[in-house]
Amino acid sequence: MSTAPRLTALDALHRSLGATMTDFAGWDMPLRYASERDEHNAVRTKAGLFDLSHMGEITVTGPEAVALLNFALVGNIGTVSVGRARYTMICAEDGGILDDLIVYRLGETEYMVVANAGNAQTVLDALTARAEGFDAQVRDDRDAYALIAVQGPESPSILAAVTDADLDGLKYYAGLPGTVAGVPALIARTGYTGEDGFELFVAPEHAEQLWKALTESGASRGLIPCGLSCRDTLRLEAGMPLYGHELTTALTPFDAGLGRVVKFEKEGDFVGRKALETAAERAETAPPRKLVGLVAEGRRVPRAGFPVVADGQVIGEVTSGAPSPTLSKPIAMAYVDAAHATPGAEGVAVDIRGSHEPYEVVALPFYKRRK
Repeated sequence: MSTAPRLTALDALHRSLGATMTDFAGWDMPLRYASERDEHNAVRTKAGLFDLSHMGEITVTGPEAVALLNFALVGNIGTVSVGRARYTMICAEDGGILDDLIVYRLGETEYMVVANAGNAQTVLDALTARAEGFDAQVRDDRDAYALIAVQGPESPSILAAVTDADLDGLKYYAGLPGTVAGVPALIARTGYTGEDGFELFVAPEHAEQLWKALTESGASRGLIPCGLSCRDTLRLEAGMPLYGHELTTALTPFDAGLGRVVKFEKEGDFVGRKALETAAERAETAPPRKLVGLVAEGRRVPRAGFPVVADGQVIGEVTSGAPSPTLSKPIAMAYVDAAHATPGAEGVAVDIRGSHEPYEVVALPFYKRRK
């Protein structure tokens, strides 16, 4: 049986703006409003406005909330101070990645875990199961929030015009409660575009008011609404992983080159510790395939799943690929054998429907903003 996709609180507004909608992780989401390239370039040079209400918010509270999160996740949540956030992962017992997450510490004993839309139920179920024996509560808050993001170099001035919150004092990977356009919000300085920007968690009934206020504030600063398509090319240029592409249950954080998020030094056991210790040792002695950037010499665009080849042999696989508006060339992320992972490695190509198209191996990210 097929079920109708879920609608965000801004669904009618997106349609009134002429958005092309698409089913994404069970949600009807805007793919683009007009030109994907224009939306991408607006975020790189001015600002873009995104509806991210499909993301999954899970609240963890109680005297042992931090103990539960330290057991359930691979990071050390005990070192996150109130008002700050941390990028981390939740892994299976065998070390496979169930999802990558952002955890916000909202209070002394209150945390918000933000999961990817397609994995939110999996993360909720895992946290609920892992909470057994802890004096902590896990609450599904997916219906309690709409999430709006403003991203790009003009985003601080756009947001400053509609809030009295101290944005200058808000560091990267931090969050503070405030009022935006008369609406109570959690204001977070995080993002998935490679640019400065903010994510605003608000009650769904306030989403439209907030969107319109930001649109008005940004009108003279080049702000335009942006869909999922340009969000993908923005994160790809910034070398940011996407679950289901660069991250899967078949990979550990060490396989993905993100072993730094695993904190073995924290006290006590955590789910997947033994398997991850083995994965860490394996990565030291026999490096797995490495995630690299590939830049096309020609115009053909690689897609996820295409083989990467050298000397007629398959040496890896593309995980994400797209035309890069910033570089004006096709780019890709791929896992390749360590012997071919050095930037500038010669003879590397992508098999695009039988044709071996030459690609340059480069270090990630492809794009880094000027501070």
